[in-house]
Parts: sequence; C-alpha cells; structure tokens
Amino acid sequence: MSTPVISVRRLPHAGDLPLPSYATEGAAGFDLLAAVEAPMDIPPGGRALVPTGLCIALPAGYELQIRPRSGLALKHGIVLPNSPGTIDEDYRGEVGVIVLNTGDAPFTVERGMRIAQGVLAPVVRASWDVVETLPETARGAGGFGSTGH
Repeated sequence: MSTPVISVRRLPHAGDLPLPSYATEGAAGFDLLAAVEAPMDIPPGGRALVPTGLCIALPAGYELQIRPRSGLALKHGIVLPNSPGTIDEDYRGEVGVIVLNTGDAPFTVERGMRIAQGVLAPVVRASWDVVETLPETARGAGGFGSTGH
C-alpha cells in the first residue's frame, strides 16, 4: 500500500515553522502548529480561529480530520467545538483550527504550539435509495439511552 501524499503550500506567516509531523511511529494523527504572529489570548468561554499557515491539496478520496489534543483538553480545557473538523479534498484555503477555552483561566496560544492534530481518513461517498420500509432490528427506533447504560 502506497503512502498518500498531501501537497502543502506554506504561507508567509508559517515559513519558519516545521511541517506537520507524527510524534511517534504508531501515532494516528500528526501535530498541527499554531502560526500566530503574536501570542493569542483566549479568555474562559472564548473561542478563536488559530491559523496554521498551511494550504493543502489532499489526495482524491480523502478528508483531513482536525481533532483536539488530549493534553490541552485535560490540562487547560481547550477543545475544538466542531470536532472533528473536516477539511474536504477540494478546499484550498488556509487550514484553521477553531479553539474553545472551556477552562476557568485564560489560555495563551504561542507561536509553534501544537494546537491540534490532523488525521487523514478515506471518504466513502453514498447514494440514496428511497424505500417504503426498512429492515427490522432488535433496537428498532430506540434512540438516546435506549440501549442501556
């Protein structure tokens, strides 16, 4: 199986930052860095769009999922409110990370900080088939909490 290649263009405000990389051999996601030109303060309850300084072209049939970093969530209450965010294969603008501070203290985004992680994932496209009935299952129409715990 060949390794998919993501074409990347660095914007001027990311010129000195390293490209995204996997922290370990077995990591599923690669780190995305904050390409802020000055420290960005996010107050408790506040949200901001953190630039990465990268524009990308994904391989056909893939999406880039933007996910939170667990350490930032645990230590500071930093989450991504639209997690996972999706970068579509035909998007060519700058990749940005929407950050929400759910903590009780201000959070400062510093230049080069690992702000999120990206996971390259295959996309399966579906078509729709209108039917009169659906196959029966044990669960049926049971929704929220219907399967127990």
